[in-house]
Amino acid sequence: MTQVTIKNESGLVTLALRLVVGWTYFSAFWRRTILADKLDPEVSGYIGEKFNAFLPNALGIKPIIQYLVENPDALWISMILFTIIEGIVGLFIIFGLATRLMSMGVFGLAMGILLGSGWIGTTCLDEWQIGVLGIATGFVLFLTGSGKYSVDNYLIKRNLSLTKTKWFVWLGSGSLPISERLFPKFVLVGSVAILGVTLVTNQVFHGGVWGTLHNKSVKPKLEISDARIAKNTLSFDVYRTEGVDVYGSWVIGIELLNATNTPMLSYSQADLAAMPKTDITNYYVAKIKPGKHSLVIPLGAKARLRFTDQKLSKVSEGTYYIKITDISGASWQQKVTL
Repeated sequence: MTQVTIKNESGLVTLALRLVVGWTYFSAFWRRTILADKLDPEVSGYIGEKFNAFLPNALGIKPIIQYLVENPDALWISMILFTIIEGIVGLFIIFGLATRLMSMGVFGLAMGILLGSGWIGTTCLDEWQIGVLGIATGFVLFLTGSGKYSVDNYLIKRNLSLTKTKWFVWLGSGSLPISERLFPKFVLVGSVAILGVTLVTNQVFHGGVWGTLHNKSVKPKLEISDARIAKNTLSFDVYRTEGVDVYGSWVIGIELLNATNTPMLSYSQADLAAMPKTDITNYYVAKIKPGKHSLVIPLGAKARLRFTDQKLSKVSEGTYYIKITDISGASWQQKVTL
């Protein structure tokens, strides 16, 4: 029986990885522009609102996200550019063109996903897994470049002058000009660093290395701040920082309680569904608004709510509590002093 020996070329071996990861990024462009219009700020499903959902627990890049969601025009331009970059990176990776440069793009995009949304995932650690695997994939593709089935290889085989330049091997494919002595150390240092990022983010976002596991995507959480009672108006900021990213928090009750938990004011489910939009000042692109049966608060949304009632003009000085109740039965309270 004759034994067939197959030459093991690293760039060829990673072909499946290149095709799948390339489609993963290109498909984001495809979904937002061809299958559906997700780049129109006026259309339901606008990608900017999804981006807004990253804000509450983003790691390291929260100021950038906050600036963008506070400035809708800058956010829209960023989402356009981000989508185009994903499309180019994905398509070039699939075809193996400028593979190492595009692998840096994969690495950067994955790092952004990890730091921005690595805490999101209702049943699994969805976004965290996408992020860390994308970072590892970008590093591997940088090391290997692309092999036989790639545009880079076609250009090399055609013996084009650009493939003989010093920069082509760093941005395209081919054997990296790193000595055999240093290459294993380069691989080791890079791999250990990526493992470190993986462990740190797993712990920060989910408590996945030690301590108590937690998942911030399961239950809604509202934060109440800057509460005031002035004349006949109660106003405060409400900010949704946790819970499922594809569902709102449905608020069915808001009360003002005195020190003995007696309601001084009470707004029912029907009252909140009929709340005038002029009494809601949204800070970000994800907006708190009255729904059909409740007040709807999307993940990452923050707004100032105002309730005007003549009863407030007769409220005496003292300590009171704002209580917000979600349809799930969860409730949150914040002290307000008059």
